[in-house]
Amino acid sequence: MHIEFRHLRTIKAIHEFGGLARAAEQLNITQSALSHQIKGIEDQAGIELFVRRSKPLKLSAAGLRLLRAAERILPEIDALQAEFRGLRAGHSGRMHIAIECHACFEWLFPVLENFRKTWGDVDVDIRPGLAFDALPALMKEEVDLVVSSDPEDLPGVNFTPLFDYSPVFVASSQHPLAQKPYIQAEDFRGETLITYPVERARLDIFSQLLTPAKVEPAAIRQAELTAVILLLVASNRGITVLPDWVVREVKYSSDYITRPLTKAGITRRLYAATRSDDLQKPFVRDLIGLAGTEAKRLQSA
Repeated sequence: MHIEFRHLRTIKAIHEFGGLARAAEQLNITQSALSHQIKGIEDQAGIELFVRRSKPLKLSAAGLRLLRAAERILPEIDALQAEFRGLRAGHSGRMHIAIECHACFEWLFPVLENFRKTWGDVDVDIRPGLAFDALPALMKEEVDLVVSSDPEDLPGVNFTPLFDYSPVFVASSQHPLAQKPYIQAEDFRGETLITYPVERARLDIFSQLLTPAKVEPAAIRQAELTAVILLLVASNRGITVLPDWVVREVKYSSDYITRPLTKAGITRRLYAATRSDDLQKPFVRDLIGLAGTEAKRLQSA
């Protein structure tokens, strides 16, 4: 038995309008063509779908079964067609984001709040890119955007610069290192370093300073939340290194000090990695623009 979507629409229309004439008008076909279509469905099914001698025309038990299927299937098909129309027009789609920068969760949420006001039909999700290989997932179309500070030369992947930032040293104002104008790798020996629960290769303090200098802190303590890290630092339980935009409020607190790493400071750049073809989508370009705007706002605060 071969049932087409038009057959389901026919059954539904006849049930709703109670006769062939009005149903045919609604479906924009002739009554003769509608009768022929019904006969074709019944011939395939081998059973009558309507009680012929009833007025208005009523569905048989088998017809009611087909009607229930139509009422279940057609809304899904209509929704799918609407989604495809939105995709073609660039108004809807999927934006699943992987973040390789742990601190970026706090920066990204205001961006997404503004994004949803314009792009309510775009399905947005965030996945911590620290738990899997985010860039290979981007190439496999498992995610759609990766926030990363480590650009790679990958076929079909574009890295759009978002903003530059500086990892800065943060300690209690009572800590002995608070007296120094800047912090060097050797200063971390004998100290408890508080970090996010991330492998050290993804932490700026290790990749940019400690690992090249072959310096190891006395201990490493991990905390999930920035607020908890700062609480431990203020209590003189350890020291930390965070992006400068994360500690913008700390700069004005008497409980903490911030210092540059090395005399010249260290600068890093954050990127939005996307598939090159996706940059043609309006909502992808808009999200990247909003991300850059929010970053500039944080840096100037």
